[in-house]
Amino acid sequence: MVGLDLNGRRVVVVGGGTVAQRRLGLLIASGADVHVISREVTPAVEGMATSGQLTVELRAYADGDLEGAWYAMACTDEPETNAAVVAEATRRRVFCVRADTARLGTAVTPATARYDGMTLGVLAGGQHRRSAAVRNALLEALQSGVVTDDSAPVTPGVALVGGGPGDPDLITVRGRRLLARANLVVADRLAPPELLAELGPDVEVIDAAKIPYGRAMAQEHINAALIEGAKAGKFVVRLKGGDNYVFGRGYEELEACVDAGIPVTVVPGVTSAISVPALAGIPVTHRGVTHEFVVVSGHVAPDHPDSLVDWPALAKLRGTIVLLMAVERIEKFADALMSGGRAADTPATVIQEGSLRTQRVLRADLSTIAERVRAEGIRPPAIIVIGPTAGFTAGAPDLE
Repeated sequence: MVGLDLNGRRVVVVGGGTVAQRRLGLLIASGADVHVISREVTPAVEGMATSGQLTVELRAYADGDLEGAWYAMACTDEPETNAAVVAEATRRRVFCVRADTARLGTAVTPATARYDGMTLGVLAGGQHRRSAAVRNALLEALQSGVVTDDSAPVTPGVALVGGGPGDPDLITVRGRRLLARANLVVADRLAPPELLAELGPDVEVIDAAKIPYGRAMAQEHINAALIEGAKAGKFVVRLKGGDNYVFGRGYEELEACVDAGIPVTVVPGVTSAISVPALAGIPVTHRGVTHEFVVVSGHVAPDHPDSLVDWPALAKLRGTIVLLMAVERIEKFADALMSGGRAADTPATVIQEGSLRTQRVLRADLSTIAERVRAEGIRPPAIIVIGPTAGFTAGAPDLE
């Protein structure tokens, strides 16, 4: 907490177990000349030594080992050894952390974190769990924008932010931080609504919803809103569900802004194509089962002249197929895959409103999935997973 400059200075750590391992990373990052003395070390500590990040002596601690040290840590599981290390450090006027009983050392390690060029540290008189809890809360508050470290106005521009599959906790840290600093938010229908509720009353929100087979804001009008907002001196966040570049038209918006001379920041999102199946207990890949997965847009039917998908080739693949925006045409997609050679009993699972408390999971096979979807009233937004892993049930939530 006093900001010790340990760069190039000798630091001795007695003990090479998991307690020492957790502390070594910060010492290495500070540039310290780290020496570990321990009868045995963890594989991770051994790896640090092998890569030249520190030195290790595999032996018991002996009085005199702190010669030339600027800082020391006693991290063994032997109280008498830790006490001896502290005693030597005290004689040599070297500050020493005692990991097993913090108050018996001459220094205490704070719970620390790095954030945007700052080092955060919390001390709680050796109560490590308490200091770690406060550290985590402060870091989360900074990351989410609840607490700000910068009072300077945000530079006008546009941030294309992927909001994740729907659960507000699944937006990226950077995305949430930029959203908290927005003057104007242009939001899709699938953007997590809870995130919009957190915005201040002075933040303007434009509804850019694209409702399937219903009302939609034209893409050129969305582009214009982004550009006009930035040119008016605002920091604009374009908030989408999932990821901007996975059937999200994000690159079209980037091109429009760049052509208009508007600076753009791209913040990738957690794509629903992978995360929604995962949350339903389905991995899109699995060792020994599938070596590929393909994400396909279902916004046009296989026989539509605008379709860019080679459905016969797709049907021949043995891995996982993830269909987005495909519920309304599920019969045509299933028929195209079976006509191309995909087995009728291939597992097929539909997840509606994935990641939300209203999530529904429907399991069937390729020959019956369309009939089941209609019978159960499945509606968008929904993800369809086809392939061997779609039949996996270990760890699946009981939502069917």
